[in-house]
Amino acid sequence: MYRIHIIEDDDKIGAVLKKNMEKYGFEAACATQFRELLPELEAYAPHLVLLDINLPYFDGYYWCRQIRMRSSVPIIFISARAGEMDQVMAIENGGDDYITKPIPLDLLMAKIKGVLRRVYGEYAAAGHDGTAAGAPEAELNAHGLRLHLGRGELVWEKRKAMLTKNERLLAECFMRQPGRIVSREQLLEALWDDVQFVDDNTLTVNVTRLRKKLEELGLPKAIETVRGQGYMLLLRDGREESGV
Repeated sequence: MYRIHIIEDDDKIGAVLKKNMEKYGFEAACATQFRELLPELEAYAPHLVLLDINLPYFDGYYWCRQIRMRSSVPIIFISARAGEMDQVMAIENGGDDYITKPIPLDLLMAKIKGVLRRVYGEYAAAGHDGTAAGAPEAELNAHGLRLHLGRGELVWEKRKAMLTKNERLLAECFMRQPGRIVSREQLLEALWDDVQFVDDNTLTVNVTRLRKKLEELGLPKAIETVRGQGYMLLLRDGREESGV
């Protein structure tokens, strides 16, 4: 079931949108923390975001840029602003589509279904492995730990975590070689493509963040440091230590 995150500060509009999403078989949740939207969004790990422009504290353009720094999740702007420049700014700031209020629900649903088909379903571009890029089946599985490549979502049993771009790239490197040493040079190349321009401490920070997300999923010490060589993903050890 696709999850839709509704970022709309008008409670009545949010409730109508949520009810309509659920009517068409989607799971939906409305944002509640407008001062800092990202933790709530990352915890929900949606397949698509509906984003208003006029929001408390920061506008939708700002939040779209913040989301884009962490995720490629599709974003459809919903706004009372009908100007051409508003729509141009929405696209330039990372939005995928735009619809004006009052919202024609049938048109909104058509746009949502179209974006979901394009990103995850039958119209998605083929990836390197022949699967649709971003489609639900486009994922890596290492001893039960699953990484959804399109959404950057990490899943262990019933728990899930949304990864930043760098965390996803690191997780992909580790999960393609579980139980084997992955050198720091390999990881740096995966992140930045040119090792000589990289601050080595930045890699350490990103590995630490990925470790924390794995720990939150119930896999403590899943990434082991191999002194002088790199890192290793040890899921069986993590499972034993966590008691799973």
